[in-house]
Amino acid sequence: MRYVPNSPADRDGMLRAIGVESIDQLFAGIPENLRLDGALRLPPAMSEPELLAYFKTAADRNRSDELSFLGAGAYPHYIPTIVDSLISRSEFYTAYTPYQAEIAQGTLQAIFEFQTFIAQLTGLDVANASLYDGSTALAEAVLMAHRITGRTRFLIARTVHPEYRAVVDTYTRRLGFTFSDLGFTENGQVDLAALEAAAGEDCAAVILQSPNFFGTLDRTREAAEIAHRSGALSVVGITEALSLGLVVPPGSEPDPSRRADIVVGEAQSLGIPMSFGGPHLGFLATRQSYLRQMPGRLVGQGHDTGGRRAFVLTLSTREQHIRREKATSNICTNESLCALMATIYLATLGPRGLREVAIRNVQATVYLLERIAGTTDARVLFPGPRFNEAVIRPSPAALERLREMRSRGIARGLELGPLFPELEGALLISATEVYSKPVLDAFVKELR
Repeated sequence: MRYVPNSPADRDGMLRAIGVESIDQLFAGIPENLRLDGALRLPPAMSEPELLAYFKTAADRNRSDELSFLGAGAYPHYIPTIVDSLISRSEFYTAYTPYQAEIAQGTLQAIFEFQTFIAQLTGLDVANASLYDGSTALAEAVLMAHRITGRTRFLIARTVHPEYRAVVDTYTRRLGFTFSDLGFTENGQVDLAALEAAAGEDCAAVILQSPNFFGTLDRTREAAEIAHRSGALSVVGITEALSLGLVVPPGSEPDPSRRADIVVGEAQSLGIPMSFGGPHLGFLATRQSYLRQMPGRLVGQGHDTGGRRAFVLTLSTREQHIRREKATSNICTNESLCALMATIYLATLGPRGLREVAIRNVQATVYLLERIAGTTDARVLFPGPRFNEAVIRPSPAALERLREMRSRGIARGLELGPLFPELEGALLISATEVYSKPVLDAFVKELR
């Protein structure tokens, strides 16, 4: 343990102070079969030149030129050069939240503006300083709904991202919560009749995703109205944040009974590369009345003694701060660097630019689906309104050809059978603004 600065005498002193005789006693609660017995099986140490050569070989395996029609929660979008340029400044080298506000005004201002952007995009009153990713943000929303309502039964649409649902299960498995699935109709949207029948006074929240896992814009307003009639909250998750540049935000409905109470999601589409699955960026927005139940942190704007604008951490109910066991979350460190990337991206595009990019995504999807429907024998499922994803059912022969596309640097799309048995043989495909017509045509050619 050459990098541990504590001497043996220091360690002995600490053990005596906490009333144990050895370090092994600290691990007594861990079963023997789960403990490491012996040294780690690691290769011998490398010299510096050997290590550099190893990492170069490993890096060469990363294919950044691959075309991916996968979608399903991570999307290739064009990132303006200014994003990388600005986040490379030394002031932003740390990805952590600044604790000393007096020397981190720039970072705090960026986080404050990120919160403002998210509140504007979702149509809600307040947003926090970001969370780890979209899946953990949804899990935090479930816990938040429980704190607000005191109830433990939730209704969740099957069209919520399956991996998000798995994370929610991990968070809540030992808390006594129950989750009832809501099916989908032939147009890919939530079954409102089933929702109406399942809602009741013991329901804490109704959880939908829009655009949902099939890319379909779901009926969040009708679902919110049903939820509110039973005293439940409406929670909406979003994996494709770019859609908020075009669709009506779920929190901006003039009628409060049809408005989402909590909107969470993944902001990877806003200037953040896919990066093999992370790091990404979760966001959470809610009504002003639920501010104290939000997880994580909130940056506020005020004035210093000289009357100048200043930024501070105004809310931080973390487990390691004053709230301790009463904290709203014990996993609530925000993704400051990724939030900065999203802030720069949104500030660069502005409302008009964001709308234009969103329209380009819709146009690419419409073009691809029209070509598929008009020139192949593949069926396009779920005719409801959609953003940049869709579900198709190709012929078995075409599906086999698509599987071979990976060898040519093209990811075909996500096969849905393992996740939805009734959709065996169907593919979830995605098209964004970065794909030209020749690229989309090449995909259609494989289907033919």
